[in-house]
Amino acid sequence: MYFAALLARTEDGWEASDTELDDVETLSDLTDLAREASVSEDTVLAFIEQEDAWFGIVRVDGEEDPRIWVSDAASAARSSYGAMLTDELIGKDEEEDDELDSLNLDGTEDGEPESEDDSAEESDAVPAGPLGDTDLLADLGMSARQLSALSTDALTEIADTLGASEILEAVR
Repeated sequence: MYFAALLARTEDGWEASDTELDDVETLSDLTDLAREASVSEDTVLAFIEQEDAWFGIVRVDGEEDPRIWVSDAASAARSSYGAMLTDELIGKDEEEDDELDSLNLDGTEDGEPESEDDSAEESDAVPAGPLGDTDLLADLGMSARQLSALSTDALTEIADTLGASEILEAVR
């Protein structure tokens, strides 16, 4: 089960809205959704949380590229929305994977068995623990150290730091 919310910065503070991710299949879709919630192309934070296993933040500032941070990349990579974020962070290209999958390569050459080292490299592609832009919220009052220390109920703590806790509670 996922919880997703958007926090859009306005002249008067923050506006919060919960959001459905049903139509979100790519990071571009999520970025577009955030931009639609934006007031005057100001900052929008998209929060995605999966049952206290991991949470992610996507920051969209106007037309700039989104900035991403995920609390536990290995856990996130095992879910559809988390994989969308971690793939972007590690530079995994979906089209490239599809082309390789269509070649039906099994990692062996001339019938030689795949070595254990090759499979270990593949499983290490997404690191355990936090991944992404740790300074994502620094200018909003939350340091990289504070962000990295968050675990459970992180969304509430972030909203408290931003001064948006009452607004966020209204959509929860």
